[in-house]
Amino acid sequence: MNTSVEIKLEAGKKIFFASDFHLGVPTYEDSLAREKRIVRWLDSIKHEAQSIYLLGDIFDFWFEYRQAIPKGFIRLQGKLAELRDAGIPIIFFTGNHDMWMFDYFPRELDIPIYRDPVVLTCNNQKLMIGHGDGLGPGDTSYKILKKFFNSKICQWLFARIHPNLGIGIAKIWSRKSRISNTKREEKFEGEEYEFLLTYCKELEKHHHHDYYIFGHRHLPLDLEVGANSRYINLGEWVHFNTYAVYDGKTVALKTFSA
Repeated sequence: MNTSVEIKLEAGKKIFFASDFHLGVPTYEDSLAREKRIVRWLDSIKHEAQSIYLLGDIFDFWFEYRQAIPKGFIRLQGKLAELRDAGIPIIFFTGNHDMWMFDYFPRELDIPIYRDPVVLTCNNQKLMIGHGDGLGPGDTSYKILKKFFNSKICQWLFARIHPNLGIGIAKIWSRKSRISNTKREEKFEGEEYEFLLTYCKELEKHHHHDYYIFGHRHLPLDLEVGANSRYINLGEWVHFNTYAVYDGKTVALKTFSA
């Protein structure tokens, strides 16, 4: 059963959603420029944000050793710490690229980590949010692989590898990932090919949600699930720089261009 959270939106405030920053690829220079752009975006929304939800694959790879974390991304971490110190709640969902997050963000940044979708209830509306990997039909091999990666045995074994080697191997793997090898933006091929939309429609038959908000797909999407329900995909920040805003009534996709 999904975790449920009830919130009350304050007057003049909004909730922001973003995902798939994929920091770390395809090159150091590209990643750094993207990180600085994300920090500018966070600065631009901080006065309106009641809370910020980061829905996974923020890093193209992340593994927390007991005494070490991947080098870099310090500008984003510093900005998140600043926003948390200012009292803005930030909630982090793991994706398929950064599922190996443990206690660093909760302890150092006071940012909770979720691994499964959560249902937000606000103003009598329900919003299901999550990264989106492993949901819907198909992709059986990945679903099996995800269970292995999430297992304590796999995490214990990887932690035995020295960070220099372990993170080095992960970086080589990252260069072969979908986002690293996408030369152009992904395209919408039709609703029948959108596995997360299929998932939403099946779930909607049994439990109504006004909005389903996911990442993972890498394509900004706003599609009808039912008469009073929509599926929003957040897109990614390598090509699109898109995010979503909830004002207490509607969820809108927006693009950051500054």
